[in-house]
Amino acid sequence: MATDHAPPTPSPPTDEAPLRVLLPQVLPALAVGVGAALLFLGISALAEKFQHVLWNDLPDALDIGGHSSLWIISVLTAAGIAVGLVIWKVPGHAGPDPAAMGLGGPPLAPGIVPGLLLASTLTLAGGVSLGPENPIIAANIALAFWLGRKAAPTLPGAFWVSLASAATIGALFGTPVAAALVISEALVGRPGRGSLWDRLFAPLVAAGAGSMTTQLLAEPSFDMDLPPLTDPGWDDLLAALAIASVAALFGLAACYLFPSVHAAFRRLRHPMLMLPAGGLVLGLLGALGGHLTLFKGLDEVEELTSSIGGWSSGELAKLAVVKLAALLVAASCGFRGGRIFPAVFVGAAFGMLAQALVPEVHPAVAVSSGVLGVLLATTRQGWISLFVAAVIADSPAMLALLCLASLPAWLVVTGRPQLELDEQGNALH
Repeated sequence: MATDHAPPTPSPPTDEAPLRVLLPQVLPALAVGVGAALLFLGISALAEKFQHVLWNDLPDALDIGGHSSLWIISVLTAAGIAVGLVIWKVPGHAGPDPAAMGLGGPPLAPGIVPGLLLASTLTLAGGVSLGPENPIIAANIALAFWLGRKAAPTLPGAFWVSLASAATIGALFGTPVAAALVISEALVGRPGRGSLWDRLFAPLVAAGAGSMTTQLLAEPSFDMDLPPLTDPGWDDLLAALAIASVAALFGLAACYLFPSVHAAFRRLRHPMLMLPAGGLVLGLLGALGGHLTLFKGLDEVEELTSSIGGWSSGELAKLAVVKLAALLVAASCGFRGGRIFPAVFVGAAFGMLAQALVPEVHPAVAVSSGVLGVLLATTRQGWISLFVAAVIADSPAMLALLCLASLPAWLVVTGRPQLELDEQGNALH
């Protein structure tokens, strides 16, 4: 998910008063923000209802355990068949290969959006280890660009792309801060006139509208209710530095394997072979790892961290390895989804493993540092990684530790393969 895909944000011309330029941007930014959040919430709600049918109602009606190995394998294989059919038959084929899509990108044709959203909904409901972020951002960019160019053709297309990206990120994380961090990172080295805040103004309005819409209609939370760290010491700093760096190495394993696994599925050539085969492999991994290794991982990581101290190191190692393998397979075989949410689960499980091996490590230090390292490796977005890790810790004292821990972890991952490929299937660096 390279930041290179994020579009430059238009800045006001220097010969006009910034106030006269910025104020007219408020209304379109609010509209895009609310619309992007509503699309995200609608798809999420639809996926959750379908998920309940697949994993609760149906197994209960058939008197089969929803977490039984047979049911896990059956549903994930069926999800592969269903998504394969969408990619094969629905106009637009649910968009380009997701392995080559980052967090954003150029606008897709609007005719692709229905198939992309349908494939994403089936992916989320079917228990596949991917999140909603990439398809939702791509869909919102496509719709905002198409509608915005019709409503205000004089505005540059990049304006609508930046609004949709910021709005969706704000809706996904429930705060405009994450969007501001991502956009400011994308603006580094980009040409543009006006101050940074002039260039961030409209995207922040959109992100704020998107996050408030989500807050009002849902209850998004990354708070894992970890014991707070109130008085960090040198041992906490050392633990954060070590865990984040080793977790980054662990996450890099998937990045190095990504081109080979992706190529193996591409040899099957047809979506009705690639997706069912991927679903079957994911079902086998789910049967091995258990129900916690299914789905996007946000609810599952809350369940995981609610029992700190109750998991053995062997169980945690299995959860981390299986979830990372499931993320790798799901991203390789063509399922439509994002990689941030499952990577958070991998990082949390890895951090808990470190804490189980060295009980003296504070749980908040272990979990947030593990999440930081894995996200840096799999997303290569420093601000998002630091933001998510800090929100999970929910402790102001952790922020300084995480900032310092990100430095050696970044040295581990920078210049290495990313969990994203180019159009030829080669790893991005």
